[in-house]
Amino acid sequence: MSDKVIAQRGLWLDEMEVGATYKHAPGRTITEADNTLFTAVSMNTQALHLDAAWSATEPFGERLVNSMFTLATLIGLSVSQLTQGTTVGNLGFSEVSFPAPMFHGDTLYAETTIVDKRNSKSRPGQGIVTFEHRGYNQDGKLVAKAVRQAMMFDSSHESATTKSAADTADQSESGK
Repeated sequence: MSDKVIAQRGLWLDEMEVGATYKHAPGRTITEADNTLFTAVSMNTQALHLDAAWSATEPFGERLVNSMFTLATLIGLSVSQLTQGTTVGNLGFSEVSFPAPMFHGDTLYAETTIVDKRNSKSRPGQGIVTFEHRGYNQDGKLVAKAVRQAMMFDSSHESATTKSAADTADQSESGK
């Protein structure tokens, strides 16, 4: 029996390969409750997301999933595979588009390509990665695309994080 412990995490800067595409699983089926809650919490009173009768008279004939929920879910689907515990923070988006709408009951599937990466000039052990996230519905239709930049740690941060966690565990065991 092994005493080896493997922590789930994203990738360090130096593990990311420009041009590589990551397919994220599982997908996420978007429900009416998801859309209504997100729309209400974000104070977006757009009738296209909330009013079924009114939306039925509009071009799509039904309510649309809030595009900001689609964007948040698209990025969220990538976290466990790419940035969980390995990111300093999000820097921004240089492109966001929604070529087709999402509807209640649609499932969002995501993939991400590493477009670019570089070491930071001012922050040793960190660098900037450009991600291109793409979201597809259950029919394979592109529904969202986002290009974003994030500040990422390189693998030198892993030893610092591991040491910090070990110190915390030692303090807990000694009752400090």
